[in-house]
Amino acid sequence: MTQLSGWGRVPTVEGRERLGEELGEICRSASLTRGLGRSYGDASLPASAGAVVAGTRLGDRVLAFDRHFGVLRAEAGFRLEQLERLARPAGWVSPVSPGTRHVTLGGMVASDVHGKNHHVAGCIGAYVRDLRIQLADGQELEIGPERESQLFAATLGGMGLTGHILEVELELLAVPSPWILIEEQTASDLPTLVAGLREASRSWPYTVAWVDGLARGRQLGRGVLIKGRWAGAHEAPETLPARSPAEPRWSLPCELPGWILGPWSVRAFDELYFRRHRWRPRRGLVHPDGFFYPLDRLRHWNRLYGRCGFVQHQCVLPVDAGDQVITRYFETLTRHDGASFLTVLKDCGAEGRGLLSFPRPGLSIAFDLPMRGAATQVLVDALNRHVIEAGGRIYLAKDALTRAQDFAAMEPRLPAFDAVRRTWDPQRRLRSALSVRLLGDAA
Repeated sequence: MTQLSGWGRVPTVEGRERLGEELGEICRSASLTRGLGRSYGDASLPASAGAVVAGTRLGDRVLAFDRHFGVLRAEAGFRLEQLERLARPAGWVSPVSPGTRHVTLGGMVASDVHGKNHHVAGCIGAYVRDLRIQLADGQELEIGPERESQLFAATLGGMGLTGHILEVELELLAVPSPWILIEEQTASDLPTLVAGLREASRSWPYTVAWVDGLARGRQLGRGVLIKGRWAGAHEAPETLPARSPAEPRWSLPCELPGWILGPWSVRAFDELYFRRHRWRPRRGLVHPDGFFYPLDRLRHWNRLYGRCGFVQHQCVLPVDAGDQVITRYFETLTRHDGASFLTVLKDCGAEGRGLLSFPRPGLSIAFDLPMRGAATQVLVDALNRHVIEAGGRIYLAKDALTRAQDFAAMEPRLPAFDAVRRTWDPQRRLRSALSVRLLGDAA
């Protein structure tokens, strides 16, 4: 028995994590598959205390790698950092990169991860050619876009509730050099920042905006816009430095006192960060690890939030909802003193094939919140009301506090997902703390 939690460490559940190199063996009789535990909330936690989850991180073998066509097949526990180390020297990278490289292929598929290039590239599921999964009854099955397509669609973003992912076959992205060319610019308010993000998305494949989440009045939503693309061979050196900037240079040995990340400290950080980028905007070459995974350089950065942990709220608000809904969202956040030193805007493109995949056309907003008990729940409830009214949705891989009735109101695709689960797992053997909280599964 051990205490299991997601990256936010809210909640914590006592469970049994079964580890082994043979994924087919350890998944039998397990109620859920768990990778590196980098989902923020309860998606990778057992449905009840004492339940067995299968930990995949030892099942990380490469089964095939076609260096000519850029196709990789590996076990579900194969990590994104291993993929980059293997494929990048051959001119290939993951077509989609989330905010950390400490994730497994199985976890990337189960969350149908997206990145800074969703507006042009979509989610990782668009590049999955084949999956081998173990169903709730122990049967192993090969599925893909043309084989058991409904089960395949439900598995993309299905948070591990349709089957244990054993193997993943993935199409990689060819790049002309191993470097990223970036440009940065500041925006003095939210309308300017949103307009700049949309304009940048027309010509840049990677875009993201950092937002000062505590600025008020005329400065509400001020921030820094970051644009990037893979540098051409003529623009960059052929090789990267031996040391990645995402290699941890510092580590938090223990939890910090909870008061350290209060509104005063976050406000000071936001002011310094904004001024630094206004005075010294950057344009030039950067290492891709520093661009895609900036937080990885601080080991155990989740300990910044103290023993109570933190939650993240990530939603997407549709384009057709109008810019006022974005403004009201940030007004609610600042009114509740939602102190977060990392508030991020991204531009999302077309909806993917996953039945519960997160993105849809619109703007994604994500930020961390120190867990403050009932006050944090009140804030999440208020933000979710905005999401529902706008026709948006939340990201299950980041969620810990959304209520079942609110999720149902956001998610018209839920009946189709439930139908797939009824077909392949009528007894609901595969379940998690998330599915108990949001989908009505038995604990």
